Amino acid sequence: MKKIPNAVLLCLMLINLMACNTKNSNKTTAEKYQCPMHCEGDKTYNQPGKCDVCKMELQPLAMNNKKTGEISGLSIFNLPSKWTNQNNEEIQLKAMQGDVLVMVMIYTSCKTACPRLVADMRGIEEQIPADKKDDVTLVFVSIDPETDTPQRLKEFAKENQMDTDNWVFLRGSEEDTREFSAVLAVNYKKISPMDFSHSNIISVFDQGGELAYQQEGLGVNNKETISKIIELVH
Repeated sequence: MKKIPNAVLLCLMLINLMACNTKNSNKTTAEKYQCPMHCEGDKTYNQPGKCDVCKMELQPLAMNNKKTGEISGLSIFNLPSKWTNQNNEEIQLKAMQGDVLVMVMIYTSCKTACPRLVADMRGIEEQIPADKKDDVTLVFVSIDPETDTPQRLKEFAKENQMDTDNWVFLRGSEEDTREFSAVLAVNYKKISPMDFSHSNIISVFDQGGELAYQQEGLGVNNKETISKIIELVH
């Protein structure tokens, strides 16, 4: 597992302060569990297990909160940036709250590393169990927004057979793209009119938008990445 850099955490904390998220709590409590169907209202349990009524697995209360609107100061959903997807729709990252996010930064005209990253993302998607796929969104963020128009992103999605609902392609302003790359610890630089050098990192975020895992490199073993995704989905 790639160690999450201190700079990433600091960046998210600064963004949170800029967003005026001043909530503060000094309470520390043991983890609580709750039925996802709320069969017994807001009743909580001190240990994992099954609901006495519906027999579904109890979920950590913190996980339930992430699915129903509560986010921490380290969440990417605090970012105010606006993006355009392959359907030419303007969205913010918080629109994807509630899903586990698998994200990578590429550019569609790349002929070297990016095709390998695309293959790695497809390999990850193929290994997610069928009953968990609806809870996972795979996101490509362009580092070349000038070239990667919504139309180009849509064409790229079709060319790579990634035009179903669980694949999202985003482009933003140069400023927002740079900000997001800093959060992911992805470095990129334009080295010619058509080419960029860039980090090869696939990032996994939990349902609340917190960075949970990073896979670095091309064609690497993705076993730990898949395990983390399955763990987060429950």
